Amino acid sequence: MIYLVEDDNSIRELVAYTLQSAGFRAEGFEKPSAFWHTLESQMPDLVLLDLMLPEEDGISILKKLRNDPKTKKMPIILLTAKSSEYDKVMGLENGADDYVAKPFSMMELLARVKALLRRVEKDEDAGLTVGDLSVNKTRHEVKANGIEVTLTLKEFELLCLLVENKGKVLTRDQLLNSIWGYEFDGENRTVDVHIRTLRQKLGSCGEYIETVRGVGYKVGGNL
Repeated sequence: MIYLVEDDNSIRELVAYTLQSAGFRAEGFEKPSAFWHTLESQMPDLVLLDLMLPEEDGISILKKLRNDPKTKKMPIILLTAKSSEYDKVMGLENGADDYVAKPFSMMELLARVKALLRRVEKDEDAGLTVGDLSVNKTRHEVKANGIEVTLTLKEFELLCLLVENKGKVLTRDQLLNSIWGYEFDGENRTVDVHIRTLRQKLGSCGEYIETVRGVGYKVGGNL
């Protein structure tokens, strides 16, 4: 089930129709209050969230979802007419897994949805350890100095990729292509934002993620 929170009737109906035509179950909500009410009885597999909404803006909804243990790992894609770097960064820093700036094509949106769901459905049983940092891909669990750390889906995937390639420098383009799974618009700021929040959340273990100036990032190979 995919939930769509969008106050524009034409966009909401078109997106829902596109998703349903592709074999997904989809339900649209004009107002956040209706979304919250339905969320109490059924949890979706993914949420498409408009930024500009009546009653409550998308960033506020995003923050609430990420702060609730039941929904903190829920895949969320922002749909927004705002395309400035500030708005993109705000969405990513507050836990969005992806964003699509309006106007967008239905084919592009569908591709983004499918790519995100494929990553969520991957069930790779792998326990990764670097120093005092441990990552379990099956349980989607990260512990830094023995304390569990809550990460968004993108942050988790980014950390896994870096740890799996310990000692190897990964460029921003490699990270974008591997984690986001589609041709990005060339804006490397997305990777930097996620690396910064990762380091903050991991505390002292964040120092394991090294910046290779002018190239990209790596997790130190001597750990």
